[in-house]
Amino acid sequence: MKNCYLIAICLFLFTKISYAAEVDTALTYSKSMKKNIKAVVVKPDSYKTGKSFPVVYLLHGAGGDYSGWVKSVPEIKKLVDQYQFIIVCPDGNVTSWYFDSPVDPEWKYETYVAKELVGYIDEHYKTIAEKKGRAITGLSMGGHGALYLAIKHQDVYGAAGSMSGGVDIKPFPNGWNIPKRLGPEDEFPERWKEHSVIDLIYLIKPKSLAIAFECGTDDFFYKVNVRLHDELLYHNIPHDFTTRPGAHNWEYWANAIKYQSVFMNNFFTQKP
Repeated sequence: MKNCYLIAICLFLFTKISYAAEVDTALTYSKSMKKNIKAVVVKPDSYKTGKSFPVVYLLHGAGGDYSGWVKSVPEIKKLVDQYQFIIVCPDGNVTSWYFDSPVDPEWKYETYVAKELVGYIDEHYKTIAEKKGRAITGLSMGGHGALYLAIKHQDVYGAAGSMSGGVDIKPFPNGWNIPKRLGPEDEFPERWKEHSVIDLIYLIKPKSLAIAFECGTDDFFYKVNVRLHDELLYHNIPHDFTTRPGAHNWEYWANAIKYQSVFMNNFFTQKP
């Protein structure tokens, strides 16, 4: 009898701590690139209630794909249930850096993520289809992409974050196939500036974008993140910046996404 009682308690506790978020794999279409692109969509447990939900677009890093986050950090399903928002993880190619290439006319990942994907998600899911219901963040290349896209599309996203982001690509002139998409840095320095987050902060409008970014102190992107923080301070642009011990790895990002989720939830739930 005691054993049955203990089993019942264990089952009850398991039910209380488990999460029921649903994971879809959506097949989207990019008109600008004329191809199908997959995206993971994680819906909260209460999705079927009929309300509309805010959306966090969560970008992968170089070498990754749309499934990276849900495979490497399955706890994001718990965050979706906890904060009652939808997470969308698009495929940004292995080295897209989430911009439209001035060299390759078929490379339109800014157009895809900021326009085509957002349009698809708002059409096919129960979303708050305005900037107060949209946020974007990501890791590494995706951290750069999130801030880059949010700064250039402040009418689309209300909040932006970055985890270990490559927020200034200029110090890495030979990295991650970027020269293939922008041309060599020494030949096109202005073009590289136009695609580096740190050189675009002048575009940020007052009270238009909530910003939170972080980077581990052992990360090779640490110095560029500190410089971005300093530039934002100099220009009096409000933001949250956090550093803690950590390297460029999933252990760090699995922890960082928890803090990003708190920030995004605070943005979604703030009163006008």
